[in-house]
Amino acid sequence: MSTDIGRRTAGGAGPTRAPVDICGIGVVSGYGWGVEPFWRGLLSSKSAAVPHYDIEPWPWPDEPVWAAIVPDEGERTDGRSRFARALRASAREAIGNAMSRGWSPGRSVGLIHAVVLGEVDLWRDLYLSADRHVSRHGYMSLMPSTPISMVMQEYGFHGPAMNVSAMCASGNTALLTAQLWLGAGLCDDVVVATTDISLTPENLRHFRDLGVSATDVDPLEACRPFQEDSRGFAMGEASVAYVVTRGKSRARGVEPYAAMLGGAMTHDAYHVVSIEPSATQVMRCVTDAMADAGVEASDVAWFNAHGPGTKQCDVAERRVLDEALGDDTRVFSLKPLLGHCQGASSAVELAASALAYERQCIPAPYLAGTGHPRQLDGPTPMTGGITVKTALGMGGHNAVVVLDAA
Repeated sequence: MSTDIGRRTAGGAGPTRAPVDICGIGVVSGYGWGVEPFWRGLLSSKSAAVPHYDIEPWPWPDEPVWAAIVPDEGERTDGRSRFARALRASAREAIGNAMSRGWSPGRSVGLIHAVVLGEVDLWRDLYLSADRHVSRHGYMSLMPSTPISMVMQEYGFHGPAMNVSAMCASGNTALLTAQLWLGAGLCDDVVVATTDISLTPENLRHFRDLGVSATDVDPLEACRPFQEDSRGFAMGEASVAYVVTRGKSRARGVEPYAAMLGGAMTHDAYHVVSIEPSATQVMRCVTDAMADAGVEASDVAWFNAHGPGTKQCDVAERRVLDEALGDDTRVFSLKPLLGHCQGASSAVELAASALAYERQCIPAPYLAGTGHPRQLDGPTPMTGGITVKTALGMGGHNAVVVLDAA
């Protein structure tokens, strides 16, 4: 290791909390509804973002808007909005998937829903289309408790249930909270869901105005993490769910995708948008996560980076790769393919890494230019090894999780 902070990782002391297993996955993404469209889309090496010409109001009417918007599908009985339908569809797929792999719900099953912007479409309609009045049923659809309640009712789950929010780090934060719940004995299993269906014209425009989102070109050209001439990210949407249970579930007849060994959370306490320039708290989050998981920096094979293609994130995560991780660690970012799915970004990207353990392939995008010497260039065979997943949220939120083969 090239710095003291790198040398202080883990120390071989063993994990500080019991690992947990991911045994069910459900995905709704810009590629479509379901895990298989998601996986096929990633392996196609084509971005889920496509040009939209019907985004109104839009200040640049002659310019296409490239975004990975979730199609308006799903079961209409699950809710009036894509948000409600996507949440319930991803949770339903994850639960059904886990059951097909040998999992059965314990006495107490909890639900953690990670969300930043909730029912954006319905709140927008309330003010712009419905003259600020809807039925009582319509008003309850706006409440953040309603979609959670509907999932719990559908399956008769009676464990703890709540929303968490840490901006773009929300998915990692939710998984770490689930690990804490299981370790504390609050429940036997946890459904972790994270949903961001928020690409209204207003949100698209303001992320462009912030100077971090490139909306006018294919993201494979614009979003180039760890490469020169990157212009930032395309915007994306997703809802992702996991079933998480206590570790060593294979001994209980379950076939998990991966084990989550541990992780960490920190905060920059610096700025509402920018990363603190020294990236001290980002680095500490990574080293603390590895220490919590009981792994050495040299053990890490794969770095699933936050990687939005912005200069400040590139600088911070290059430090992570070069100073906190091992010399053989390989890096990739999925944002050129998936878009930046905001509150769901870390969860949808981690889903690819969890699936990679079973499908023996990391569906990394091809490089558009000269990247980091250890950056993956296209889909890459994967036969195991530890994965570190970073998530850097607006406002200074940092969250890191560590995965391994189950």
